Amino acid sequence: MMEQWYKGLKILEGDREMSREDRLKALEGPLLAWYEDHARILPWRSSPEPYQVWVSEIMLQQTRVEAVKPYFLRFMEEFPTVRSLAEADDDRLMKLWEGLGYYSRARNLKKAAIIACEQYGGTLPDTYEGLLSLPGIGSYTAGAVASIAYGLREPAVDGNVLRVLSRVTASREDIGKQSVKREMEALIRRVMPEKRTGEYNQALIETGAIVCVPNGTPKCGECPMESLCLASRRGLTEEIPVKAGKKARRVEKRTVFLIETSDQILIRKREGEGLLASLYELPNLDGWTEGKEGMDRLGIPERLLLESEELPEARHIFSHVEWKMKGIRLRLSRIPAMDQGEGLPFFVRKEELESRYPLPAAFSPYRRLV
Repeated sequence: MMEQWYKGLKILEGDREMSREDRLKALEGPLLAWYEDHARILPWRSSPEPYQVWVSEIMLQQTRVEAVKPYFLRFMEEFPTVRSLAEADDDRLMKLWEGLGYYSRARNLKKAAIIACEQYGGTLPDTYEGLLSLPGIGSYTAGAVASIAYGLREPAVDGNVLRVLSRVTASREDIGKQSVKREMEALIRRVMPEKRTGEYNQALIETGAIVCVPNGTPKCGECPMESLCLASRRGLTEEIPVKAGKKARRVEKRTVFLIETSDQILIRKREGEGLLASLYELPNLDGWTEGKEGMDRLGIPERLLLESEELPEARHIFSHVEWKMKGIRLRLSRIPAMDQGEGLPFFVRKEELESRYPLPAAFSPYRRLV
């Protein structure tokens, strides 16, 4: 089937006057044929219901497919419906999300689920505009759910698709600009087929993920679009796509404390706004401090200290901030009397870090030492 399509496309190889629309329309056949043969087997594809598609697409933002698979399966087991997600305990929700990062995604999932229950009877809206109105859903996710789950003729343009389209059309526009993304969405909306819209969108995404790859050399010899890809024909795949450099991340030094007794450890809950909002954390302080200073600032009496140990340095990269951390373990003879209240540190059993309290990946280098 693929060979038949390629035979027809070779006639067009020398035609440099094709419009972008005609070039992309000519790719529809080989693209869909390639997808039939090469689509990865993924748990959310086996049941492309609106809820499953939505959760998987939110999880896949900024996260690798292989990393998402076990999270998706656990999430579906715990929250199999929109309503069960709307009624989820916040700490339990965050515990299931632990390690995926970008925790605002999980908070927006629950917010959207509540709205879906209140306004749409416990299902996701079946229009692009309705999907777009929900918290945490942008044009890409709305297009993915609309096309894959509902068969609507809506584009789903993510970074993979932007890269593919830029190379196929030899576009040197900055794909980091929202205006360029909107232009590409409009282009796809004009050329995408009336039927098989979900497969079409997924084929573009899949090609970008495993053939026209984001890092490294694209596998042009395996690409169903090679015959009409201007960047490949002109030797421009190393130059395209164009994306302006990101701003340098702000670097922050922090001291992280493992303050523990034989069976308990000190944690605290972060504020409800900002980075890692409402998640639990190991006590930490701005800058690099010593153990005694840390104890003073955290209100731990020095007389309870049995042992102090310096831990290895570590770092964690967020989207705009990098934490450079050093760790200090403080072993105490007993749990001290401490003030209680919102945002104040408190002791928990060590095993509860695994079962109950969601701790962000930023603290993983020290959590492993508990």
